[in-house]
Amino acid sequence: MAAIKQKRRAFVEQSDCVACGCCAKICPLGAIHVFKGIAAQVNAEKCVGCGKCAKECPTSVITIEEVRA
Repeated sequence: MAAIKQKRRAFVEQSDCVACGCCAKICPLGAIHVFKGIAAQVNAEKCVGCGKCAKECPTSVITIEEVRA
């Protein structure tokens, strides 16, 4: 039986995000942008789950989670 490949991705708790943009500024791949000044959104195609955004987030609303590849 083949092992299921897992990847890491950033997820933003939209309802608690204050749209400060700190995560977007620190992301080395440009995978995060602040949508209409409301909340940060992650581009899953670009995100590699490095965790820099989660460490930078002042409100701790970004988590790094395992997802199926």
